[in-house]
Amino acid sequence: MFVKNCWYCAGWDYELVLGRNDLMQRRIAGESLVLYRKLDGSVVAMEDRCCHRQAAMHLGQREGDCIRCMYHGMKFGPDGKCVEIPGQDHIPDKARIRTYPVVEKHNWIWVWMGDPAKADPNLICFAVGPSDKNWNIKTSKISVRTNYRLEIANLMDLSHLTWIHRSSLGGTDRWVTTPIKHTMLPRGVKSEFVLRSVPAPAFVQHVFPPGMLFDIDMNVDFTLPCSFILHFQAFTAGTATEGPSNGQLILDSWSCQAVTPVDEDNVEYYYSWGPSIATDRPGLADLLLAGVNQAFAEDKAVLEAQYRNIKERPDGNLVNIVHDAGPEKMLRLLDRFLAEEAAEATREANLLRRAHG
Repeated sequence: MFVKNCWYCAGWDYELVLGRNDLMQRRIAGESLVLYRKLDGSVVAMEDRCCHRQAAMHLGQREGDCIRCMYHGMKFGPDGKCVEIPGQDHIPDKARIRTYPVVEKHNWIWVWMGDPAKADPNLICFAVGPSDKNWNIKTSKISVRTNYRLEIANLMDLSHLTWIHRSSLGGTDRWVTTPIKHTMLPRGVKSEFVLRSVPAPAFVQHVFPPGMLFDIDMNVDFTLPCSFILHFQAFTAGTATEGPSNGQLILDSWSCQAVTPVDEDNVEYYYSWGPSIATDRPGLADLLLAGVNQAFAEDKAVLEAQYRNIKERPDGNLVNIVHDAGPEKMLRLLDRFLAEEAAEATREANLLRRAHG
């Protein structure tokens, strides 16, 4: 169901504030976690399950760099090892809670859900966060009741902007007719295309003179497990027919999006959009965020209804069309990683069985 040896986004860094929101509960890829900051500000990610009777640790309390379970008072250090059992002097060696590697990068909190020995921070996707002084980035998030594979398919097929987002991000049928160049990456897919001589997206058309046309340059890196990093540039309509636009750059922006599967039926979606300081103007960043908020509410309605239908009839209608090319590339890559992890788990189980046989 989920690739474990991946960095999963656990939220924005400002959601976890020492002394204000001490214990933050998250469920990622079917596993419940509790996150908190140590006194030095670094983040601890721990299984949200006491090793005594599985009480939820996010209902406990932080004490310095430790966390105490408030069911029977057992206290655990940031490494997950129990350091105190009230009423008992001896602490068993196995009295510990699993912890997970954590990295803060680009204002996101990333948690590695698999083998800690394989937790390479270089595998975290590039992004532009709100702390980058060269960009005016605004952030938000949304919860969607759907399977994350449907989110992958949605993001890898931008032809739906013509239909679902006709009153927000859309505004032209070129999303349907423009060829897209897909290039495979080691852990994802790069998608590149240019919409030439099109109206502004619907939600900002009122800002420009009627009939004004633009070239929109889209460059997307989509990487496992579900990170969508979009470099969105808008130019005045140029004369180029191949390659980048030769019009005047009027908007240089990034929209960085991380979809985190909660479980089979739910995702948390952390996203942003904002212009470069060089192309910013008063109110623009807020306008972009309002547009993407509207668009993702539109996606939420469609994806939740789609998922209900699939749950009711998993063997129902399924006809492939040309716009499935992007989703199929990413989903095949996901399935390859899932199969490789399953094969590795089987090999390790067989080795363990022989060692004890």
